[in-house]
Amino acid sequence: MIQDDVTVFVDRNLRGARFTRSTLAGAVMRGVDVAGLDIDAPWLADGALLVNGVDVVPLVEAELNRRFPGRDLRHATDPADLRAAWAALERAWAAAVDRVQSMPDGAADVPVGGEWSFAQTLRHLAFAADAWLGKAVLRLPQPFHPLGQSHVEYETDGFDMSVFATEQPTFEAVLAVRAERQAMVRDFLATATPDLLAESRPSAWWPEHIVSVLHCLHVIFDEEWEHLRYALRDLDAQG
Repeated sequence: MIQDDVTVFVDRNLRGARFTRSTLAGAVMRGVDVAGLDIDAPWLADGALLVNGVDVVPLVEAELNRRFPGRDLRHATDPADLRAAWAALERAWAAAVDRVQSMPDGAADVPVGGEWSFAQTLRHLAFAADAWLGKAVLRLPQPFHPLGQSHVEYETDGFDMSVFATEQPTFEAVLAVRAERQAMVRDFLATATPDLLAESRPSAWWPEHIVSVLHCLHVIFDEEWEHLRYALRDLDAQG
């Protein structure tokens, strides 16, 4: 029913319902059975999530930082801290790659629950580095690698999406591109200074929106940590 322009569910059974790319911001739940409820919200830290009157966001953030050493530096502002944060990311991803390579052949290409496979995730992270470092910060004339994995909504930037590969590449090819893009970020951070981080750039996809170089790097760090969490979750589901 609709009450004051708000959809109200009363005595409804939503067991097993799946919400994807939907907003539940400001939703209020009272007297609900949430046993087994699985919430994956990349922007959880941007607001509050109250469970029985307790804001659980700080608890979730603390636990994720415990599980992923170095994650707490993802929004660092000092160049040395950013370098340490990137080194932590590289170690975490190296362990994930080792895990995949120890699994049966083809594990890297298995999607779980309609999500990207591990290989597609690495391709997307290459794309993210190309967009936010290669395009936004370095302003390279041809920033994108053909094996990058984009989101369809990025087609609206006037960019020719035909550059991207239409056939599934080998995992070895994906790892090679991934290593190149990791090195690109690492090399940039090696000589980054506070003045460089404070410089302004047009946003990767909204050029009318001016952001700092530091902001662009923070986007890359957020992408890396969130997708690592997704990837490990889906590897766990594979068994």
